[in-house]
Amino acid sequence: MSPRALTPLPPAATPPSQIRNFCIIAHIDHGKSTLADRMLQITGVVSDRDMRAQYLDRMDIERERGITIKSQAVRMPWQDESQTFALNMIDTPGHVDFTYEVSRSLAACEGAILLVDAAQGIEAQTLANLYLALENDLHIIPVLNKIDLPAADPDKFAKELADLIGGQPEDVLRVSGKTGVGVEELLDRIVRDIPAPTGDADAPARAMIFDSVYDAYRGVVTYVRMIDGSLSPRERIQMMSTHANHELLEIGVSSPEPIPSNGLGVGEVGYLITGVKDVRQSKVGDTVTTSRGGATQALPGYTDPKPMVYSGLYPIDGSDYSDLREALDKLKLSDASLAYEPETSVALGFGFRCGFLGLLHLEIITERLAREFDLDLITTAPSVIYEVTTDTGEKVTVTNPSEYPDGRVASVAEPMVKAAILLPKDYVGTVMELCQSRRGSLLGMEYFSEERVELRYTMPLGEIVFDFFDHLKSKTQGYASLDYEPSGQQDADLVKVDVLLQGDKVDAFSAIVHRDKAYAYGTLMVDRLRKLIPRQNFEVPIQAAIGARIIARETIRALRKDVLAKCYGGDISRKRKLLEKQKEGKKRMKMVGRVEVPQEAFIAALSGDVEGKEKK
Repeated sequence: MSPRALTPLPPAATPPSQIRNFCIIAHIDHGKSTLADRMLQITGVVSDRDMRAQYLDRMDIERERGITIKSQAVRMPWQDESQTFALNMIDTPGHVDFTYEVSRSLAACEGAILLVDAAQGIEAQTLANLYLALENDLHIIPVLNKIDLPAADPDKFAKELADLIGGQPEDVLRVSGKTGVGVEELLDRIVRDIPAPTGDADAPARAMIFDSVYDAYRGVVTYVRMIDGSLSPRERIQMMSTHANHELLEIGVSSPEPIPSNGLGVGEVGYLITGVKDVRQSKVGDTVTTSRGGATQALPGYTDPKPMVYSGLYPIDGSDYSDLREALDKLKLSDASLAYEPETSVALGFGFRCGFLGLLHLEIITERLAREFDLDLITTAPSVIYEVTTDTGEKVTVTNPSEYPDGRVASVAEPMVKAAILLPKDYVGTVMELCQSRRGSLLGMEYFSEERVELRYTMPLGEIVFDFFDHLKSKTQGYASLDYEPSGQQDADLVKVDVLLQGDKVDAFSAIVHRDKAYAYGTLMVDRLRKLIPRQNFEVPIQAAIGARIIARETIRALRKDVLAKCYGGDISRKRKLLEKQKEGKKRMKMVGRVEVPQEAFIAALSGDVEGKEKK
């Protein structure tokens, strides 16, 4: 704890000139949470005894994976020569799938710390987050972190960073989030350079909701940034989009634990508790005002995020459907980028079609549902949104292969993305090869330094969302980084591959793929199912088909009872009669028998995990 860290002024008494709102933006794993830890220690809001690594990462899943999923706001005191300042910091995620969290945090700040690893330099997400901050007209403070690493090259990357944002290499601060070197100078720079918030203290109260969480005991906790006016405890407030009125039971700041206060004024960041249990009443981007004499003009809010990947979530036990709905409602509150709507599947029953910003987002949500709400789920194969035009000119939006029209199809448009890949120059050839194999078109190539290159491609989103990132990392020994953004749609030669069990379509295994890859997908799925589905008393054909044309087939052989066991010696006609009788029985059973696919087979087939599950 620094001697310059003092107990902060009571929140309602802090004038806007003594407030600084900022966030930390960086590529994944560049040390945002570690730097935030040192700031908490140096300013004294967390004692050395209570300190732990990744203090602001509240979820177990964040600690295990070492990534930030949720933005966290915290208030810290800092004193210069003459006065004490209240620093409101928001620690943001770094992964491309959580960009919406970052964009909301930026809207609540006047400045941003652009953090770059002194051993790795600028990465793709560094650029994406920088452009987001510049769009929000924030003051940028460039900072090199991890200068204590043996592999660090601060001079080289300081020049790279200065060239990127305009300025001199000397202006780039050098800190170590681990040892605390340079953090006090950074806090002084925040106070000096980041502008104080502006707003009209005498105007009707307006506060922007930038985040919210659900607390089992206290209901919905809403995080706001005050723009105009002030709010006090026991005041009646109104949510401007829903016109819902509530009484403010508690108002306060996070420092980093919740501290009740006597109100929030212009420019302050804090939380509101109204005791409301209905999660739909607190919408991210909504404006909070007072019920009496409140504001008439709402704040602009945020643009709704567009899901990039769709997947079906189905409870293994059908009776858990209502629990799944409730769990998704609560997760939606803490993750505004999640979209979902009910759907049914012939094979899997009732569930939800959910929209995610990427595969990591999908993985995190399903893991949170399993951990926090104790739900056992089946996740269908991820798919993107296709626009299908039939021969009659009708346009159909397809988020699920089961929605694909059965008739003749004139054209199929798939979503495209602009991908930016940053990598060392030695791997340019292998990465270009990978992008071309995924139907990518090169837009341009730019050298950031003698060693680092940026490749820009347009690629189909469907080719990126599955395993592209894994292949990119393995081909570049982990050095490449990827960022992408939507760039419209493009017609492509796509077909729907159906999987049939004994002539019946199983909608959960259908997929929309490029015609060149249809045969490979078909053979993969039928072979996978042959290993997973247990043998029946009758022969079961597994087929993959495009329309009426079968492109792949495997057969699960029938279990056979030894009907000749009781025949020892004797006439062959007796044995033949028994075998014919068995054959007739199997034929009749094949007509009325139905193939039961066990739940484990669904999970394994959709996740690709067939090792050790082969039938005996």
